[in-house]
Amino acid sequence: MSRTVVIAILIIVSVLLSTLSFYAWQIFKTPNLQVGENDKDFELFIPRGATFETVMDSLNAHQVVNDKMSFRFLARFMKYNENVKNGRYIIKKKMSNQEAIRKLRSGAQDPMKLTFNNIRLKDELITKLGAKFEFGPNALDSLLKDPTVCAHYGFDTTTIMCMFLPNTYEFFWTTSADNFLDRMGKEYKKFWTPERQQKAKAMGLTQTQVQTLASIVESESKANDEKPRVAGVYWNRLQKGMLLEADPTLVFALRDFTIRRVLNVHKQIDSPYNTYKYKGLPPGPINLPTLSSIDAVLNHENHDYLYFVARPDFSGHHTFAKTYDEHMNNARMYHAELNKRGIMK
Repeated sequence: MSRTVVIAILIIVSVLLSTLSFYAWQIFKTPNLQVGENDKDFELFIPRGATFETVMDSLNAHQVVNDKMSFRFLARFMKYNENVKNGRYIIKKKMSNQEAIRKLRSGAQDPMKLTFNNIRLKDELITKLGAKFEFGPNALDSLLKDPTVCAHYGFDTTTIMCMFLPNTYEFFWTTSADNFLDRMGKEYKKFWTPERQQKAKAMGLTQTQVQTLASIVESESKANDEKPRVAGVYWNRLQKGMLLEADPTLVFALRDFTIRRVLNVHKQIDSPYNTYKYKGLPPGPINLPTLSSIDAVLNHENHDYLYFVARPDFSGHHTFAKTYDEHMNNARMYHAELNKRGIMK
């Protein structure tokens, strides 16, 4: 073999090796996910029992992978097709095949932030929170409607709502329904510090009763600076044995949250939540009160107000009164504004 032929062969081999090395580098290292129109992070959910093809179907449906052939090749090379793990994974924009496959194969799922508030009914809570997890609403429904499960956490099927304190929490999507409840139970105990427990005891209320009253305060006012005063009104009424006459409890009893103006006809409903008929607190909370509303009850203002009505400027604040006559004057101004704005129900 001549020297020229040997050199030519070496050049060809060198070019081939360089080409293969460059292609291998591309397969492993170059960005291949979330390119073009999908140049953003992608939230990938892999359910329990999913196969590699299930993962590919999801990625393809959302056009996440640019070069599918190289992704499949490397997935098999790295044996990911034999090690698919369920979870929620954030696929970062411009991720390489190797980065993505290594993350998925290791099961290094990303936690999700769970924020909940403005929930009134237990079924609403079950639907909203259950849908955020792999276990789904049905699993949560079974647990929260089971008296034994609720008793385990110190509640019944009505008051179990109190265990869910509105806030932002971190969870893995794959968290089980049981572990989710355990975490909520721990957060509940963490909130109810010895100091808060002592304040509730000094009022002669259980923690659940505090939260039930807080749920009424929550419905009446969104202004944190006013909540302790509103709580003080209801506390004064309880102390005097008066009916609470809280409009939000009627709305809850009627299950019609479109009502903006409570009428006399609404007050006729026979329900333990009708605080125009029955003295004391209702059986349980009428929503999930925020932490500020709970603290507003525990730190309620000491005053002589027995009544309050929304201000006619619709600012979200209220006008407070010590006597019924004074209150009726305030109420007439508010009702006149309702009429002016055409709010009749």
